[in-house]
Amino acid sequence: MQQGGLFASPTYTPLPELLRPQAMEQVVGQPSLSDEHGTLYRMLASGHYHSLILWGPPGCGKTTIARLLAEHPDYEYVTLSAVQSGVVELKKHFEAARARRQDGRGTLLFVDEIHRFNRAQQDAFLPVVEDGTIILVGATTENPSFELNSALLSRCQVVVLSRLDDAALSTLLQRAAEHYGGNLPLTPDAKQSLVAMADGDGRYLLNMVEMLMVSPPEEPVDTNGLLQLIQKRMPVYDKSQESHYNLISALHKSLRGSDTDAALYWLSRMLQGGEDPLYIVRRLVRFASEDIGMADPQALVQALAAKEAYDFLGSPEGELAIAQAVIYLGTAPKSNAQYSGFNAAWRSAKEHGSLMPPKHILNAPTKLMKEIGYGKNYAYDHHEADSFSGQNYFPEEMPREVYYAPRETGFEREIKKRQDYWAKLRAEKQTS
Repeated sequence: MQQGGLFASPTYTPLPELLRPQAMEQVVGQPSLSDEHGTLYRMLASGHYHSLILWGPPGCGKTTIARLLAEHPDYEYVTLSAVQSGVVELKKHFEAARARRQDGRGTLLFVDEIHRFNRAQQDAFLPVVEDGTIILVGATTENPSFELNSALLSRCQVVVLSRLDDAALSTLLQRAAEHYGGNLPLTPDAKQSLVAMADGDGRYLLNMVEMLMVSPPEEPVDTNGLLQLIQKRMPVYDKSQESHYNLISALHKSLRGSDTDAALYWLSRMLQGGEDPLYIVRRLVRFASEDIGMADPQALVQALAAKEAYDFLGSPEGELAIAQAVIYLGTAPKSNAQYSGFNAAWRSAKEHGSLMPPKHILNAPTKLMKEIGYGKNYAYDHHEADSFSGQNYFPEEMPREVYYAPRETGFEREIKKRQDYWAKLRAEKQTS
């Protein structure tokens, strides 16, 4: 057990480093990778390495896995950060790797935050990864499909790491307790709160434990006492990166699935992460037309009203109007008939090109237009007994098509009755 304050010794080592796993089976939270049947366990056991991209959230074990792979006796372990390195430094490492290779040794190059390299810098890796001069192990918190060159990805295996679940974080908490003598000065509820505060980040959890143990309380503290000692971390959310798109997708699909509670959760996650509320409202307006449409015509009205209310009130008061819209959309009947019908009509318009409307529905403001048949035999619907003429309004060269097929959902039940009524009258007019 370390004694004294954080800086009592010049050889101070942070707790996450002290407790870093020394074997692959000690890695927590990644069983599909680290147990005896896991991809990385088998790679480590065989000694046959290939280049990897480790993709996962902060504190899930990317650096630990890279260090465990680096214990191979035939490889020199080199580490660098994409934040601090450029092409010149990369070339120096590549030359050193070529020299080692001539001496019969390989190079395992660990690059943290590899997504921060630009495209040209990423291209520099291609020849040395291709010919095996280096084994590249890149770590990234961002989706490599968006952030890394496809050429580099094709030369590497992407390994996806999960955020640590409560069981994995509890294991780390127990290891920390053993390091400090067997127990931590926390009540059971406070331990659960500490796990929740870590939000899936093992490194953050251990840093909080170390902060707590700088001046350990004499009596176990409860959750309220813990919150006074340690500030809760903000949820991981970068509104310019993948989490931005993941959470708005989760909100949209929760609404589509009529799970209003889940939708409110994702809305809250985005707002707490600092997302622009108007960005969310724009998606709600789109959702109202795409996934509800005429099943509840008021859905679009509610979404637009939320935008107006937020413009008027601002944050945080206006956010309640957004929540109201989310609740309305989540509980509304769903139909994509309007969306599907418009898409079908769009495809048909592209397919048939520049067909003219039938002449009988064209205005004839000039004598020439009248002479060539514009407006001839047009039937004014309001003059008909049913206010319905049954005339053809499609181009004459094109058969009649059906695009909008309302469902037996919400207000669309009524629309379907109307559609069926007009179709019946149209058929009667045509046969007569």
